Amino acid sequence: MKKRTVHAGGSSGAPPVATKEENPSERGVANRRSFMKGTLVAGAAAVGAGILANAPFAFAEKTSGALTKGDAAILRFLAAAEIIESDLWLQYQELGGVQDDEVAKLASQLIPGYPAAATGGNPQYLNDLLPLDSDMSQYIHDNTEDELTHEVFINEYLASKGAEKVNLDRFRTLPSSKATGANQFGRLTNLMKLTVDTSFWTRYRSRNKNPDFGDTFPQAIPTLAVGQHPAIPRTDNDAKDANFFQAIVNTAGFHFAFIEQGGSSLYPMLAQRVSSVEVLRILLSIGGTEIAHFQTWQDKAGNAPPLEVVDPVTGVKVTFPDLNSPPFGGEDFQTNLIMPEPTVFLSKKLPACSIIRPTATEGAAMGALSALTADGLFIGQSPAFFSFLRQLAEEADAAKRDHRQE
Repeated sequence: MKKRTVHAGGSSGAPPVATKEENPSERGVANRRSFMKGTLVAGAAAVGAGILANAPFAFAEKTSGALTKGDAAILRFLAAAEIIESDLWLQYQELGGVQDDEVAKLASQLIPGYPAAATGGNPQYLNDLLPLDSDMSQYIHDNTEDELTHEVFINEYLASKGAEKVNLDRFRTLPSSKATGANQFGRLTNLMKLTVDTSFWTRYRSRNKNPDFGDTFPQAIPTLAVGQHPAIPRTDNDAKDANFFQAIVNTAGFHFAFIEQGGSSLYPMLAQRVSSVEVLRILLSIGGTEIAHFQTWQDKAGNAPPLEVVDPVTGVKVTFPDLNSPPFGGEDFQTNLIMPEPTVFLSKKLPACSIIRPTATEGAAMGALSALTADGLFIGQSPAFFSFLRQLAEEADAAKRDHRQE
């Protein structure tokens, strides 16, 4: 039984300019306490409402100083990650999103030559999304818009601090789907040869394991984790077998969640390394939307219709089981269980806690890049593309908090 959820509202890679040198030594963490001062003129509810109402006007325009080298590196890696996300989500939007012109117009302002009008979508793709949820097209549309705004904001913030933006346009060389609804435009990512890690399904339902302790987790859809699978039709020939086409859409449903669980962890991982409170605010604020995306998508993935098919082009087999039946099912694995189960955190001596996981910060950026590469997103990309992203990741992972900024 489905449980409906209400959801709340190119550059060279050289070090950025106008940055401050980091403190090379590790220092003890200074106490940071910030108090909002004012007169309490009403009850607790009114105080809370007053803080929420007044805070944006009081503090929204406060910006100061240049970025540390580490903060700039973290933001540049995140800008690249958001550009990559925008690229893949635009491909899903063209086929399966709400077909107004809002997203296309925004994308056309960012990507040279991108058409400013909606494609009209792919009728069969749109139809096969419905078993996952009747609102899938709206969610795809909104997720795509979110990633585009994240990309723009981070890059413009970097520029406002005199630091170098990230531009990946020269790497838009991968082919588009040739199916109805797809723009014929160079891409950064490949959605037609994916190997999707679905261990997020079991990781977030575990009550005694956490990847930060080295724990590993079984795949919800084992056949998606091997071989190469399309999450969008390659051509209209993929529509000849109705079951196979539904498997393509099912693959997309799990891929949506895979992508967004990565962002859910990446932002808190890197937030622990930033020096500026303002940069910390950016990471916490954008990271929260990634968590909202993940919760939405893992809810919808659980509705994927069970089926077993063979790709008529590659011969690769994929099986989507009933996830409410053994070896899953039961209280901890029911498909409408979309909030993290409490698990071990920080120390096994402490009580279980419902958390985002993983959040250990060591190697966060390189880990994210490795996961996206293993996903098959970059099949066909150039060595220069991998070299550029690797440099961004290494610089972000080298960042250390400078307590002089606190």
